[in-house]
Amino acid sequence: MTLHAALTPRTLASLGLRLALCGPFAFFGATAQAAAEPSYAIAMHGAPLMPEGFTAAPYVNPDAPKGGRLVQGVLGTFDSLNPFIVKGLAVQAIHGYVTESLMARGYDEPFTLYGLLARTVETDDARSYVTFRLDPAARFSDGTPVTAEDVVFSWQLLRDHGRPNHRTYYSKVAKAEILDMRTVRFDFGGGNDRELPLILGLMPVLPKHAIDVATFEDTTLAKPIGSGPYIVADVDPGRSVTLKRDPTYWGRALAINRGLWNFDELRFDYYRDANSYFEAFKSGLYDVRSETDPSRWQTGYDIPAVREGRIVKESFANGLPKPSSAFVFNTRRPIFADIRVREAISLLFDAQWVNRNFFFDLYRRSASFFDDSELSAYHRPADARERALLTPFADAVRPDVLAGTWSPPATDGSGRDRASLRKALALLEAAGYELKGTTLRARGSGRPFGFEIMVTSRDEERLALALSSNLARAGITAQVRLVDAVQYDQRLLSFDFDMIEYRWEQSLSPGNEQSFYWGSAAADEQGSRNYMGVRSAAVDAMIAALLRARDHADFVAAVRALDRVLISGCYVVPLFYLPAQWVARWTSIAHPARTSLFGYLPETWWHRPKRALP
Repeated sequence: MTLHAALTPRTLASLGLRLALCGPFAFFGATAQAAAEPSYAIAMHGAPLMPEGFTAAPYVNPDAPKGGRLVQGVLGTFDSLNPFIVKGLAVQAIHGYVTESLMARGYDEPFTLYGLLARTVETDDARSYVTFRLDPAARFSDGTPVTAEDVVFSWQLLRDHGRPNHRTYYSKVAKAEILDMRTVRFDFGGGNDRELPLILGLMPVLPKHAIDVATFEDTTLAKPIGSGPYIVADVDPGRSVTLKRDPTYWGRALAINRGLWNFDELRFDYYRDANSYFEAFKSGLYDVRSETDPSRWQTGYDIPAVREGRIVKESFANGLPKPSSAFVFNTRRPIFADIRVREAISLLFDAQWVNRNFFFDLYRRSASFFDDSELSAYHRPADARERALLTPFADAVRPDVLAGTWSPPATDGSGRDRASLRKALALLEAAGYELKGTTLRARGSGRPFGFEIMVTSRDEERLALALSSNLARAGITAQVRLVDAVQYDQRLLSFDFDMIEYRWEQSLSPGNEQSFYWGSAAADEQGSRNYMGVRSAAVDAMIAALLRARDHADFVAAVRALDRVLISGCYVVPLFYLPAQWVARWTSIAHPARTSLFGYLPETWWHRPKRALP
């Protein structure tokens, strides 16, 4: 459950690119579109939050001082400066800091893009095409203008040679047409994928004149040319990359960039192991650290720099769905086909004991597949829109889930809760099992109830052993098997497991990928993330509803209805999530008072000038 995450730039906070690229569709503002007028922004639903002519985003300090250096630590290594290909370990910060997209995210909105390289965007109500008109001022760092030819080149390059997500989405374009030097139009050929205008808006634009297509898929440490606010200054292979502000950056006066890109220099230092990574921060070798380990957060920062106020620990709230972490039942296995069995096992897991003894009670119990966001159905009664969607599927949602009163099973935290044990045994008896001595057996055949929990790390193993101990009280044998990453991935691809621990990441704009996660067609599709084996007409119908929704309220209702069906199916034993982003920083670094919907954004931070001596 421990994840050591480096502080990352806007493009990584929106790795979100991989989630946003799976998000639903976009929809222009209130002036939608019979006339298909060019616009300064495009939003998922309704109107963009920031009006035309806005001067700065609400989550920045528009008067932040420029200058200084930010050093960020990264756990791992790198052998490439190209983050757009499969090969190698790339420096992800290249995109966003060095290369740019046609449009930029608004981070106080679920999925809204504002003009960046593209001054305007245009599409019709059917989302059958999108047209981008480039800003005449846009330049690459070598002074070459950014043209429509570069845009089409980038689309073709990434479609044919880019990462799998690029290849998948960009191949949906039926036709690309250069209308003039600064205008490009993409037609979708009636593919009925309403998110494509936004996906193309997030497409990085690369310089045609500086890229060799024949070698693009090879790892390289050659300094890339981009149109972004920074250039690559120094590279120490595998150890460090330094970016410096481009003094001629074309977009420095744009409203979407005001209050961003405040450091003159950014350095990314790489560390091979977690201990040296943490010790380096405490020693002041890098400036900001994102923490996900509750034990370290609770006890590891008891150091002089914290006590003296030179390092501060902060929690940043955000409105994104929290990762949905759980033990996952493979319902393709006959042993888990009965929902009463799955519910009984959920009752037996002593989450309260685990959270207190493993995580200092700092985690929060997962209860939804869109936890802690407006998309979650947890403790929200279904509204009229949801009920209308769910009416044809009367048996798909539990009454308490529909009413918003359901909670994950809770124990007294003792590790030996008798009430939960009695309820679980009653469900197992109804499902055809009985306790014979200390072993739970199938009535009739006498076969012992047992299964395997497959894990791939020591942290997963620790949690699985806790569950196994809980289940032993009901006579269930759960064998924990630790396998290497290669075997684990192979068995996941073919659904060759009884139970695993898994975590689904969600965005505020869920869309087509939901079919990949939960759709009936994906249940037998090797490589899908429908690890539970869900085959539900209600789930399929709710996914269809969220994909066709145009109004924000209809979209939220469809996602919540999907959440209710998934919760009611008892496909997982819910685990935990961090309720906030934990960050420690040296006080030479400052940040805006207001946090965005997406959480903290390193590109909005700045170097605090040293006070002059009296």
